Amino acid sequence: MTENTLNPAVPAIPEATRWLALGAVAGPALFTLAWFVLGFLSPGFTIFGTLIAPYSPISQPISGLGLGPTAPFMNAAFVLSGLLLLAGVIGVFQTMRPSSRPVARWACVALLALSPLGLVVAGIFTLEEPLPHLLGFLLGTGTPVLSFLTVGFFLRRIPRWRQLGTWLLLGSPLTLLLMVLFFLTFDQATIVAGRGAAGLTQRILVLEVFAWFVAMGWLAFRRP
Repeated sequence: MTENTLNPAVPAIPEATRWLALGAVAGPALFTLAWFVLGFLSPGFTIFGTLIAPYSPISQPISGLGLGPTAPFMNAAFVLSGLLLLAGVIGVFQTMRPSSRPVARWACVALLALSPLGLVVAGIFTLEEPLPHLLGFLLGTGTPVLSFLTVGFFLRRIPRWRQLGTWLLLGSPLTLLLMVLFFLTFDQATIVAGRGAAGLTQRILVLEVFAWFVAMGWLAFRRP
């Protein structure tokens, strides 16, 4: 019996799968770059006949960029970032061994996929369609409270992913805390007046959620 028979090698991950996992990095990067740049370029926007100007990244939410002159660019960023992130989520879990509890693995994919789906929904339905847009926001930033917890427990069973899994268990309550903070600072009258910090707290929440996806995508990509 040869040494290779006694110690079978772990199957190599296809290069395409590793690059697909980078979608979990590219999607958040594109979305963050879009709202950061467009936030400086937006002169303001009109919603339901009310002019909100100038645009303030501190007081106005990211979705305000989906109206007015910046609308085509921001809404495209919502949709494209969501599609990239979805591809990245699939790629991340494709880099794991097929024997790694396939049912649980695909359940994690389904839960994490709700966030990129929320981005797409928020890009299709703007603030002028408040109910579906709110649904998109809750899918994008609210479902990670559950998905990070579930995925964290799953990853802790895989030696190479155990540390990130442990951190994700902390990411779940942190996301919930930031969600509560955002809703506490959100007041429509204050936002219209260009005051308050709802835009800032929302951006902190979005960056925190995206950071976990970026960590998963980068770790999957780095696997030899």
